[in-house]
Amino acid sequence: MDVLLVRHAKAEEREIFALTGAEDALRPLTRRGAKEMRKVAKALHHLLPQVDVLASSPLLRALQTADILAARYGGRVLQLPQLAPGHEPAQVLTWLRSQGDNPCVALVGHEPDLGALASWLLAGGRHGFMPLKKGGACLLRMNDGIKDGKAELVWALPPALLRDLAD
Repeated sequence: MDVLLVRHAKAEEREIFALTGAEDALRPLTRRGAKEMRKVAKALHHLLPQVDVLASSPLLRALQTADILAARYGGRVLQLPQLAPGHEPAQVLTWLRSQGDNPCVALVGHEPDLGALASWLLAGGRHGFMPLKKGGACLLRMNDGIKDGKAELVWALPPALLRDLAD
């Protein structure tokens, strides 16, 4: 199984959005963030032509990012509560195991949890060493079963490079 991890695109500033009184889960992408993510989605589709399952954190900024990816790949977005901030990597791993024969699963989420998940899948343990920038992505390959510490890093790309690849 291939696992594509994508951090949500640029969202409204937390402090400024807080002044609206709305909860942070409703903080949306900026117009620029959405525009840049469309370029990232184009590059990701070129690098990885097929995604079989696209799951996202239920927070608005992640869902909007996932919707942009879904528009490029086709299909629908599955809301996965385990991708919301504060969940343990093992909870996502349990869900990944439930995906059976799907050759490629894309997950859209947040830092520091997404980087911790990538680190945990690659090396096991609790030391996060692979943070993802907003709109950045990495592709992990799970050749030896879906287990912590058994993934192989295929590539990790920052958003600026992905946008350049789209041009």
